[in-house]
Amino acid sequence: MMTTTSAYLTVRGIDIDVVYKDIKHVHIGVYPPAGRVRVAAPTRFDDDTIRLAVVQRLSWIRRQRKELAGAVRQSTREMVTGESHYVWGTRKRLKIVERPGRSHIELDGERLVLYASTNSTSEQRRVVLDRWYREQLRSALSDLISRWERELGVTVPKWTVRKMKTKWGSCNRETRNVWFNVELAKKDPVCLEYIVVHELMHYFERGHGARFAALMDKYLPDWRMRRDELNGAPLAEEEWDV
Repeated sequence: MMTTTSAYLTVRGIDIDVVYKDIKHVHIGVYPPAGRVRVAAPTRFDDDTIRLAVVQRLSWIRRQRKELAGAVRQSTREMVTGESHYVWGTRKRLKIVERPGRSHIELDGERLVLYASTNSTSEQRRVVLDRWYREQLRSALSDLISRWERELGVTVPKWTVRKMKTKWGSCNRETRNVWFNVELAKKDPVCLEYIVVHELMHYFERGHGARFAALMDKYLPDWRMRRDELNGAPLAEEEWDV
């Protein structure tokens, strides 16, 4: 039976999931939706050997991540009745209701209802939807961050929601500011909590090595399951159909 252990490294600003196995050669993969990099390495390899292997494939890794990000940008959103959009991990059917007044969004069972001004363009509707996703995420983050500040005994001076091409979240250890990808509003809430805890753990540990994994195990024991669920979620261009 093959035995495995895992660790986390950061190489040239890229977070790397490392899985040690009883294999002969190193294997590097880049996975959707956020370009997660995973290395399967022989158990005899140390961190420096893995870093060297990653650096040697760095141009390929960056090209793969760029293609994943480009796939999202190339997808055209028509913003018409019948399209499907994810809200907190659940697929909702979009319904456009044109009427005078301020554009806004409401959830109605399995429907995502966008009340739009008459003759509004697809781009204007996308702006309304993006603003709504941000509001949903900010509301959820406010409660989550407050709870984990108490749990970890830390204070988050500033956190921000923004579009991010290849990361679900980011933490600046010097300023202690944290950023969250607006796309998280489309994922299951357990995934959002995983990202919150992950980023706040960087207050205690810069990298993704054994100590980081131990801290995650202590405070969020099922974090690996949540991470896998998040990274296995559909790409953005798969989230709409007519």
